[in-house]
Amino acid sequence: MTNPSPRAGRREWTAFVVLLLPLLLVSMDVSVLFFAVPAISESLHVTGAQQLWIFDIYAFALSGLLITMGSLGDRIGRRKLLMFGAAAFGAASVAAAYAQSAEMLIAARAVLGIGGATLMPSTMALVRNMFHDDKQRSAAIGIWSGAMAGGIALGSVMGGLLLEHFWWGSVFLVNVPAMVLLLILAPLLVPEFKDPAPGRFDLLSVPLSMAAVLPVTYGMKKIASDGTPSALALGSIAAGLLVGWAFVRRQRRNPDAMISRELFRHRLFGAGITVNTVAAFGMMGSSYFTTQYLQGVLGKGPLEAALWSIAPSIAIGAAGPAATAVAQKVDKAYVIAAGFVVAALGFALLVLTDTDALWTALIAAAVIGCGIITVMALVSDLALSTTPVEKAGTASSLMETGQEFGGALGMAVFGSIGTAVYRGEVPDALPSGLPAGVLHAARETLGEAVGAARQLPAAAGEGVLTAAREAFTHGMHVAALGGAVVFALASVLAATTLRQK
Repeated sequence: MTNPSPRAGRREWTAFVVLLLPLLLVSMDVSVLFFAVPAISESLHVTGAQQLWIFDIYAFALSGLLITMGSLGDRIGRRKLLMFGAAAFGAASVAAAYAQSAEMLIAARAVLGIGGATLMPSTMALVRNMFHDDKQRSAAIGIWSGAMAGGIALGSVMGGLLLEHFWWGSVFLVNVPAMVLLLILAPLLVPEFKDPAPGRFDLLSVPLSMAAVLPVTYGMKKIASDGTPSALALGSIAAGLLVGWAFVRRQRRNPDAMISRELFRHRLFGAGITVNTVAAFGMMGSSYFTTQYLQGVLGKGPLEAALWSIAPSIAIGAAGPAATAVAQKVDKAYVIAAGFVVAALGFALLVLTDTDALWTALIAAAVIGCGIITVMALVSDLALSTTPVEKAGTASSLMETGQEFGGALGMAVFGSIGTAVYRGEVPDALPSGLPAGVLHAARETLGEAVGAARQLPAAAGEGVLTAAREAFTHGMHVAALGGAVVFALASVLAATTLRQK
């Protein structure tokens, strides 16, 4: 008879609460800039290209370095890496807040992304180390997943509230007290863990992993922003995949590889990464539409739209812990499959929205989010439970890299579908006799159509808005229908591949 795994006590749960601090802040930093862009542009005289880099450099640095930082944490110690990341994140937050030029802000955002790449895998790996009891670990990862989803929604709201009373740099300074608190409490509460026999660090794999991840991420983001797959975007993705092939080949042959082959000996780990990627695909894809729907179709202001988004976020934040409780009594594979079914129903509900359906859109977003967080919480626990404790950092980084890829792919695919439908329908629905500039803007995106409508007399402007809103909503319907089909198929995949013998 095997001895039961030791249960975590008050110290471990207190340390877990401390680890939620960096998780919340890193996820908030994805969305905290949404409302600050106009003030930053005016203060620093930001060009259009610089504005894109201010947004994107954080995600590029984060996604490009996740694998490297996860492997590094296994070698030097996860708490030590967490401390380095907290110091870098706090210092970069101060630098961003007091940046005197767009170039300084872009550089600070890059360092924030590097810090985020150290914090994300370190927190999940430490959860794997501190909670050996299956039920406790499942509960902790459920809370972890809910906090991550809640942080993204909270970031935009907090950014809007801070800008109501302070200057734009305040959206960055809010990180500093939490990072200082983490630097004080982590050495006292969080135990150190590292691989006792890590082998040599594979330096060549660092640029290879970045050269694989970054071009693919860039290409997907460009497709999402353009609405159509350009030659540059497709070429970038192809180049990244080619380098990715070389990276995987090196990992399979090098005895001191950055990614241990031992991780994939259990079929649940690879299947878990795949399922988690599909879940992120749906979450970011649905967010692409619901955020624009609240502002562009319903005409809500940015802060008002962010405040409305809190309603589904509350339900989504509770879904992870609730799912882990259910999974104590039912095979996790079936609960994950049920999560996909719930998300598919949410996408089906999104198909029922018209151009004035606030509550239908919010309920659909809540249902989709609850289903997806159910999947993410349980599949993360399922995959990590098969991971050797000494490789937890690398395993966590692979899960999160797959999540980044899935999110970028969701934005690209859903965005391309919506844009194709929009551009196919809106030209025929626009009023006749519009100025050439207005006509071109209205045909591009919903946001440009809303801006162009403000320049027109009331009747003509209303005609442009009506045509653009109906075309956008129809594009959302088509994409949501595709999402429902994908998630219905994903439920079958989860039920058949994630079952434990």
